[in-house]
Parts: sequence; structure tokens; C-alpha cells
Amino acid sequence: MSDAHNEHESAIKTPKQLIAAVFASFAVPIILIILLVQFVTSDKLSGAGSQSQSPDAVAARIRPVAAEDYSLKDANAPKVLQTGEAVYTASCAACHGTGAAGAPKMGDAAGWGSRIAAGYEGLLKSAIAGKGGMPAKGGNPDLDDVEIGRAIVHMVNASGGKFKEPEVKPAAAAASAAGSASASATASASASASAAASAPASAQAAASSK
Repeated sequence: MSDAHNEHESAIKTPKQLIAAVFASFAVPIILIILLVQFVTSDKLSGAGSQSQSPDAVAARIRPVAAEDYSLKDANAPKVLQTGEAVYTASCAACHGTGAAGAPKMGDAAGWGSRIAAGYEGLLKSAIAGKGGMPAKGGNPDLDDVEIGRAIVHMVNASGGKFKEPEVKPAAAAASAAGSASASATASASASASAAASAPASAQAAASSK
């Protein structure tokens, strides 16, 4: 009996122990809550939108749209012709690199045999106008004929052919031709103006002679 009675006895035997237990039951949770709050608020917090008027935030809002990965292109600048490899990679490899839509794969001498026999001019004409499943200029109308020719030479010469790189008209010759055309147009306009100016004088002279 005495052993069973001792097992059920409370650990609190005196009023001091009771007071200490009550204090601990309140104090320990409060201390834990205070420590948790201090841990959470240890970093400096700011309300949403409190930085909206900072110089960086204002600069980001008024920044031109063109600054977002856009590049301006001068339409009057001389065109820089791409290499045959660059044109092939951008516009031709999708079909001629895989053989899709019946296109001869680059490097396949057998597949290119009959095409090579057609000659450079024949291939160029087909590539510019489009043929079968191949769209005109490989689907890129901005390509220059010389760029198309370079791509053809790149593929053919990698497939057993020996085509010559297409020649590019010198810029000086092109500029000279443009200057000559402009001079001819100016001279023609001047002649027309002179003829128009002399017409009234001729009419007046004819009237006075009568």
C-alpha cells in the first residue's frame, strides 16, 4: 500500500513549489514568444511600396521601352552580307540539316548529285523563287541574292561540289552608279525646266512677228 501511495504523490509538496510551478507555467511560454518575435523582426522590414519614390525605382519606371533588349537599325546603313554558313544555320539547317520535306542533307553527296548537275545558276534560281516544300529564299525575304548564293555554295561544297563563291558588286561601283543616275535625273529635270521657261518667250516672239 505504501508503495502505491508514494507513486501517486505529487511532486509539489510545499506552497513555494506550487508558486514556482505556476510562475514557470506562465513565464516560460512568454519568454519563448518574446524570443520568437525578436528572431522574426531582427531584419529591417519596410511596407509594400515604401521604396516606390526612390531614384532607382523612378528610373526603372520611366526607362524607355527601347532599352529592353531592343537594338535600333539604321535603314539607310549599307547592308552587311552574311556568310554562307550563317545563312545556312539561320534559314536552311532546319530542312537541309535533317532532310525534312525531302530536302537533301548537307554532306550527302548522293542527295546533292542531281542538284549539283543543275549548276549554280539553276540552284540559285530555285532557291530564290522557292521549289517544292522550300519557300522562296528559305522563308527569309530579307536575304540578298548574294547571301542565298553563299548558302548554296556552302552546302554544295560540303556535299562533293566545287562551286565558286558568288562575287559581290563593289560598293564604289554601286555608289558611282547611284551618283550617275542621280546626275542624269538632275540634268533631265534642269532641261525640262529650261524648256518650260523658254516656251513663253517663243510664243511671245511668234505673236509679235504677226
